[in-house]
Amino acid sequence: MDRRTFIGTTAAGGAGLAMTSACAPSASDSPVDSSGQAAGEIPPFEFDEVTVDDLQRMMESGEHTARSITQAYIERIEAMDRQGPELRSMIEINPDALEIADELDAERRASGPRGPLHGIPVALKDNLDTHDRMTTTAGSLALEGSIPPRDSFVAERLRAAGAILLGKANMSEWAYFRGERATSGWSARGGQCVNPYALNRNPCGSSSGSGVAASANLCALTVGTETGGSIMCPSSSNGIVGIKPTVGLWSRSGIIPISHSQDTAGPMTRTVRDAAILLGGAVGVDPRDEATSRSEGDFHTDYTQFLDSAGLEGARIGVARSFTGFDPRVMALFEDAIQAMRDAGAVIVDPANLPVANWRDELPLIVLEYEFKTDLNAYLATLGPDAPVRTLAEIIEFNEQNAELEMPYFGQQRMIASQARGPLTDEVYLNAVRTIQRGNREEGIDALMNEHQLDAIVAPTRDLPWTTDHIKGDRLDGGSSAGPAAIAGYPDISVPMGFVSGLPAGVSFFGRAWSEPVLIRIAYAFEQATQHRRAPTFAPTLG
Repeated sequence: MDRRTFIGTTAAGGAGLAMTSACAPSASDSPVDSSGQAAGEIPPFEFDEVTVDDLQRMMESGEHTARSITQAYIERIEAMDRQGPELRSMIEINPDALEIADELDAERRASGPRGPLHGIPVALKDNLDTHDRMTTTAGSLALEGSIPPRDSFVAERLRAAGAILLGKANMSEWAYFRGERATSGWSARGGQCVNPYALNRNPCGSSSGSGVAASANLCALTVGTETGGSIMCPSSSNGIVGIKPTVGLWSRSGIIPISHSQDTAGPMTRTVRDAAILLGGAVGVDPRDEATSRSEGDFHTDYTQFLDSAGLEGARIGVARSFTGFDPRVMALFEDAIQAMRDAGAVIVDPANLPVANWRDELPLIVLEYEFKTDLNAYLATLGPDAPVRTLAEIIEFNEQNAELEMPYFGQQRMIASQARGPLTDEVYLNAVRTIQRGNREEGIDALMNEHQLDAIVAPTRDLPWTTDHIKGDRLDGGSSAGPAAIAGYPDISVPMGFVSGLPAGVSFFGRAWSEPVLIRIAYAFEQATQHRRAPTFAPTLG
């Protein structure tokens, strides 16, 4: 069960690229024309499915430059995001991207590349701060025009590695923590992001734009964030690789928060190798995020050293069958995936189940409501006296005053509930956070892995993408395996495992804290053995 699911269940019983104001689409907006065909021809693209290594070879040979690559991605976004299939995966493009590319090209000629990310365009989810001419808004009009006083640590590290910050990706507004009956991939600034495999289907979220932009080849690499499934679900739904790192491996400073006990940013890419390259580019101890101090001695600046096509040989993998609600056809793909692991030499322990109560009761939502208020108010304070809004209470008031633009489809019940919570010294909060962390760490993932001497736990990532519905909101009955690793703050990797009627599904490998090297080895071996990734077709609908 991911965040959108337990928020929903507890509540029930959840124009141009540089968009500015009234950009929320009407309920009748559609990415298909009257003939039922995708709006416009899908133009061919030279960089479809290219990898970081491919791009580096092109720049090294002189076939391309960072500028020509960046220009090509910008043109691709212009052709696909507000025209053609109208993906709405990007909110804005960095107006300085080409100038930065020129500088990096000059540096390459003078002294060579800084590393594997030199000259590579990367899109950031719109909740990662950048101190440049882009804004950081979490998709909300309440923060429109907000330029933070400094880069997030992740953006800072990527710039230092030579990456080009191409733009800000659309997202579920406020990372899906605003209201009940919400629709993933919708924000007031970005409109409704759509799934590139079937345009009437949902891309999941909250890292919707990051997932779609990576899958649709609108950018070389993207960065998403997760609190409870927001990297895993859009990775599965958009047929890409997603890594949710151990909390503290990547700093959260300068990221619009929900929960300091669960939040993390992470790579969203088309291949495990690209994800490993990106993961190593943003690690490091950050004085602004105490959690990163725990990563010292456990992070690696180069995770490609753990890529091993024979990495499943002898690996002990536990099959978690605790998760319910998956389409039988997704489970059939999962059984095929287990067999592929066996064929590659893995030792399969089946079943290896986790205690269900640890992520399915009301306690996870209590923790998020308490932490959201405290953490968001602390973030807003960093924006200084000129911030558009300074507190959660002011955001709630802004939404009420601008309801036609901000709340045309769903409300802000989660924000109101969070505002009503007390300080983090409340015993209700302290008991909830202790209980769920113990249940998903020592008594959950750690205990299961110790019992069976496991290298990883495996489960389907998320059920199939549902039809986007602004009246009823997201379907919350589908299966998800993101909960335990998210609550524990442990790493999780989703890799494509096949298709059902043209819709992608992913398989997740998760495990102990700081076990990214082991999980990357296993995930890479599975990817190489199965090769399930297929580029999207931008079909108007499927089935």
